Amino acid sequence: MYKSHWNLTERPFENWSNEQFYYPSEVHQTALLKLRYGVENRRSAAVLCGESGMGKTILLDSFARQLSDDFGPVAQVVFPSLPGEQLLSYIADQWTGSTGDDNESMRGALGRIQTFLKDNVAAGKHAVLIVDEAHLLSDSQQLETLRLLLNINAGAEGSESAWTLILVGHPTLISTIERNRALDGRVSVKCVLQRLSMEQTAGYIQHRLAAVGGEIDKIFSLAALEAIQLRSSGIPRRINRLCDLGLMVAYAEDQPQVDAHHIEGVYNELVSIPA
Repeated sequence: MYKSHWNLTERPFENWSNEQFYYPSEVHQTALLKLRYGVENRRSAAVLCGESGMGKTILLDSFARQLSDDFGPVAQVVFPSLPGEQLLSYIADQWTGSTGDDNESMRGALGRIQTFLKDNVAAGKHAVLIVDEAHLLSDSQQLETLRLLLNINAGAEGSESAWTLILVGHPTLISTIERNRALDGRVSVKCVLQRLSMEQTAGYIQHRLAAVGGEIDKIFSLAALEAIQLRSSGIPRRINRLCDLGLMVAYAEDQPQVDAHHIEGVYNELVSIPA
């Protein structure tokens, strides 16, 4: 609706993963390089933590795109709280691209995984498993299932692992893993996404605007940027929401620039909405 007013080719602040909108902030690039180090050196496990809205999904998408053909397939588990047998069957399905029997036993699922990993290593490849929302793994048995799965080395040589587990979740995930010493001992890389600074927030907004033909100085006043940093606390998802609505309100008022009062008005409306 407001694209033509601001001379933009697309809406720049949508909350979904899109390669052109990935902003390589220092904190995100550091985490991405750590994850690449863990996988490309064939380590057993890595952890990526951050508050909701910190950009974990878009970072992981960028990470997966950067891996060479020697690393894969990259499978993702989005239901980590499944019981042990179902979790293993789900992982086997994701990696192999086929579905096991409805009543598949844990042994059957492990057999499928072991065969897949052996063939994958023989083909010169290294598999990756991303477990999203891993902070929901409150059941110690689920964590133990993943730890035991790491013991399947299936043809990998020396200290190298046949695959890498990447656990992704809220910051509480770190302490959950540390309570499981056996699993913690397999984790080579731990990444925590910190909130963006004022400078990083401005860079983030500029990057997204530039991707769709916009210029930050022409669209947002300095006071507006300061208000966005204050009200978003440097969390990208909140930045997106404030910027998107700020653009809409300023457009509706036929203003040439988004100012601080637009951001404050949007913020006050958002926080007044009952949870």
